[in-house]
Amino acid sequence: MAEKQTILGRITQLAKANLNALLDRAEDPKKMLDQLVRDYTNSIAEAEEAVAQTIGNLRLAEKDLESDRSAAREWGNKAAAASQKAEEARAAGDSAGAQKWDNLAKVALGKQINAEQSATDSEPIIESQREVVERLKAGLNASRDKLEQLKTKRDQLIARQRTAEAQTKLQDTVASINVLDPTSELSRFEETVRRQEAMAQGRAEIAADSLDAQFDELKDSDTELEIEARLAKLKNKDS
Repeated sequence: MAEKQTILGRITQLAKANLNALLDRAEDPKKMLDQLVRDYTNSIAEAEEAVAQTIGNLRLAEKDLESDRSAAREWGNKAAAASQKAEEARAAGDSAGAQKWDNLAKVALGKQINAEQSATDSEPIIESQREVVERLKAGLNASRDKLEQLKTKRDQLIARQRTAEAQTKLQDTVASINVLDPTSELSRFEETVRRQEAMAQGRAEIAADSLDAQFDELKDSDTELEIEARLAKLKNKDS
């Protein structure tokens, strides 16, 4: 009984544990939850054994009680039958026969009293065992519920941890390609493109300047030709 009481106390303590308070104090909540799951699982296994054993003992005691009660009824019936025989013998003038049956009735009554006493003595013990069984069952069910809560908490914590890790990786990735960072690869590539565009623009301007100069030379040549033509025309008039 003491061992069962110890198991009962342990599973009751586990069932009343405040998970949130335990998690707040834990340095590694997931590790703590894993350990609690193991503790609960082991305690539940022990409690199941204790409940099964106690129930088995209770059922045996109940059978013994019913057997004592049945024996008390049977010995009572035998005592009554023997007493009836004694009265019949006495009525027939058989004093020796009457005495024999009365003695048998007394033996049966003694057996009946012993069976009744045995039943009376076992009744409070059986009732106590029933209370222990009910408390063990209640504690066992509470611990099972708590175990499911623990598993749910652990799974939620793992999911939250994985989400946080994914968010951290995403933020690190975004930070590594920040276009506002002049040292980033993207910024350097953009600067290279800008320089190439500027170079192309410069070359275009140089090409344009050279073309304009060529047209200017062409204009100068046309002017000289015009002067020569007019001069020749003047000379023809003079002759």
